[in-house]
Amino acid sequence: MAYKLSKWDLSALYPGYASAELESAFDMIEEQATSFEGLRDKLKADMPEDVFLQAVKASEATARIGNRLYSFAGLSFAANTQDQQAQTLQNRVFQFLTEAQNRALFFSLWWKEVDEENAKRLMANSGDYRYYLETIRLYKPHTLSEPEEKIMSIKDVTGSNALTNLYDSITNRYTFKLKGSGKELTEAELYSYRYSSDPKMRAASYQAQFEVYGKDGPILGQMYQTRVRDWHNENVNLRKFKSPIAARNLNNDVPDEAVEALLDVAKKNAGIFQRYFKLKARYVGMKKLRRYDIYAPVAASKKTYGWDEAVHLVLDAFNAFEPKVGELAKRVFDHKRIDSEIRKGKRGGAFCWGFLPEETPYVLVNYQGTGREVATLAHELGHAIHAMLAEHHSVFTFHSSLPLAETASTFAEMVLIDKLLSEEKDESVRRDILFKQMDDSYATIMRQSYFAIFEKEAHELVMKNASVDDLCAAYLNSLKQHFGDAVELSDEFKWEWVGIPHIYHTPFYVYAYAFGQLLVLALYQQFKAEGQSFIPKYLKILSAGGSEAPEKILKDAGINIRDPKFWQGGFDVLANLVSELESLPLESKKIKSAVKKKKVVVKAKPTAKKKAVVKKAGKKAVKKLVKKK
Repeated sequence: MAYKLSKWDLSALYPGYASAELESAFDMIEEQATSFEGLRDKLKADMPEDVFLQAVKASEATARIGNRLYSFAGLSFAANTQDQQAQTLQNRVFQFLTEAQNRALFFSLWWKEVDEENAKRLMANSGDYRYYLETIRLYKPHTLSEPEEKIMSIKDVTGSNALTNLYDSITNRYTFKLKGSGKELTEAELYSYRYSSDPKMRAASYQAQFEVYGKDGPILGQMYQTRVRDWHNENVNLRKFKSPIAARNLNNDVPDEAVEALLDVAKKNAGIFQRYFKLKARYVGMKKLRRYDIYAPVAASKKTYGWDEAVHLVLDAFNAFEPKVGELAKRVFDHKRIDSEIRKGKRGGAFCWGFLPEETPYVLVNYQGTGREVATLAHELGHAIHAMLAEHHSVFTFHSSLPLAETASTFAEMVLIDKLLSEEKDESVRRDILFKQMDDSYATIMRQSYFAIFEKEAHELVMKNASVDDLCAAYLNSLKQHFGDAVELSDEFKWEWVGIPHIYHTPFYVYAYAFGQLLVLALYQQFKAEGQSFIPKYLKILSAGGSEAPEKILKDAGINIRDPKFWQGGFDVLANLVSELESLPLESKKIKSAVKKKKVVVKAKPTAKKKAVVKKAGKKAVKKLVKKK
């Protein structure tokens, strides 16, 4: 089968904005909400288990329609953030669903107040709903009165939700003029130049972005300040969480101490990536990397992959790992659930959107043919596979918790990379793939950890009335801390943080990436050691979805997320990889080029071949070489 770049097909959700089916969905939710309100006076702590279970199932029935409605609106907006019909529908759906949820709010408030003995009795026979019911009760210390909870929900529609939608609409309409290209580019197109072999184009890519974001920076920064104040007002002042990040941790059902252990260990291991960037500078022929250069290719390879080739590469890799995994990924294409082409107004980046357990998720990518984008495709399909493996769970429990949400996606990338390395004959391309593994580990682990560290500081600063300039200074200082003396940093990077959608949409989301990557490093080591016998254990973790606490799911797999030693183990794998890369001899072609141009290059231990090259270049050139530290 040949695959072509395309838009997704949303008609499986609803035929269109003006369809009778769409309007019927609003009517059905209205009817169900009215019916559910009739349960209010029947809820008793000693009620029969079957009556209680009927109430939970009624709640799920409404959630199913709501998820479909919300997804149609959200996916339509993502496909074209400038589409006024999509914008209007999204606002209507948010308002409508919030009002419906408020009418059913009495149930969760009652459930939190049920005594422990009756709660255990009612949960004992609730099947797959048990963990969902457990998580509701976790929020008891942070729950307000029913009128207050209703006000908070309504406030979000015209407050934080409206703010993040406005942020998306503003930033997704940006276009960028790249110096030297003569083109007007979308953000996705601009980002591809960060991996260029031309240092000038790499720098121009960042400079073009920050020129645009910097102009709106004071406004985008004010939007962030408002988002932070809203988060603090609700979660710290009213709900009494001990810190802003604690609210996210409870939402993820992950202990505060586990998250703190992760971030503390990340800070202690910043030196691993500093070593890596110093090593990489040698391979790209520079004394020191600039921040523009951290994703620079180490080989001159400009290999690209057509969309059809990319899809087959990913599906073949998945099939070789486990045929069931490949079959699930193929469903995304068979059901036309992928939007792969680049268009103005389309949301940048990539995501996977699962909405009902039995439904194939939707996947968005902005594909341009690079190896990184092939990996992104594998990553997002990994998310889809995760959701589909959990299709036997309820609407409330099929979605994995945030900390485990990156497990399948990151593992899928590693499966793909193994295939690429096993089949690639060009040594320069193989070397590039190995370096990209470290680049991606930096982007997923250290970069995301420091985003979370910055968020913690930013929330404190905003509540102390910090200006946008103060936040810029804090962000630049955070970059200096984790790059150390390994990377040259220019001041325009102070605006980078206003272009990070996650910190606006979902405060403290970002640590989930580091959590997932380090977890996958541990799991992939098990896979390498155990072979095929590992696969059932891995699929069991994914199949759990969100039906158990992350800590329990991982404990069953022998992992203790509270132990700093676990997180350190992931960094030890990366340290070993850097050591392996440091031991590789520099390519003689690279040394010849450097000697010819009389550049200063740090060289590895001399081989006979390298000595011959240096000797031929002459004594003058030898003086230009600097011995390895």
